Amino acid sequence: MTDFHGKKVLVLGGSRGIGAAIVRRFANDGAKVTFTYAGSKDAADALATTTGAEAVKSDASDRGQTIATVKAAGPIDVLVVNAGTLVLGDPLETDPDAVDRMIDINVRAPYHASVEAARLMPEGGRIVIIGSVNGDRMPFAGGAAYALTKSAVQGMARGLARDFGPRNITVNVIQPGPIDTDMNPADGPMKDTMHGFMALKRHGRPEEIAGLAAYLAGPEAGFITGAMHTIDGGMGA
Repeated sequence: MTDFHGKKVLVLGGSRGIGAAIVRRFANDGAKVTFTYAGSKDAADALATTTGAEAVKSDASDRGQTIATVKAAGPIDVLVVNAGTLVLGDPLETDPDAVDRMIDINVRAPYHASVEAARLMPEGGRIVIIGSVNGDRMPFAGGAAYALTKSAVQGMARGLARDFGPRNITVNVIQPGPIDTDMNPADGPMKDTMHGFMALKRHGRPEEIAGLAAYLAGPEAGFITGAMHTIDGGMGA
């Protein structure tokens, strides 16, 4: 376990799945954690009660709300941007408004949140973005727009790593493969297809992603920045 006593952590998109596991991990490691939620109030309230973290309602698709939420958190030591959404389908038929909303959440929110956090972040701060292995490859049809958003995050992280490097603020992307969450359950209809691409024939656990996030936010990862950290059971091998 990493010691985060005395550290302030903000997790955008923390009420369920990977985000909730990240909130639990940092809270268990001693951090003062604030996390956001959009529509899952009951889950957010339950997580706040069990972890002692603070839940804040904020819509990641709204740039003003995102910036205001990060600003209100004040100087934070760690920002984790987990908020994300998934739109799949034939690009000739997909609702363009749904695609634009996904770009707002998956690309614009991480960028504006990272920039706002860096304004007050102390020397040696940490920014961790939850991306996807689909930023590297899209092995099935219907995922072009989603892959676009996750590839965009890669370029953003590399650039911000350069911008914030003089202050020893690191910027890294975690790229999960299939993880057992409500959005992609281990027993879902795509299970066999996804496992067919993988070296390890199972979904990952949210806690495994949280463990990597804690490492990247900890002191041992101080020389790691502008990097993509794939954790996908060998899906991209």
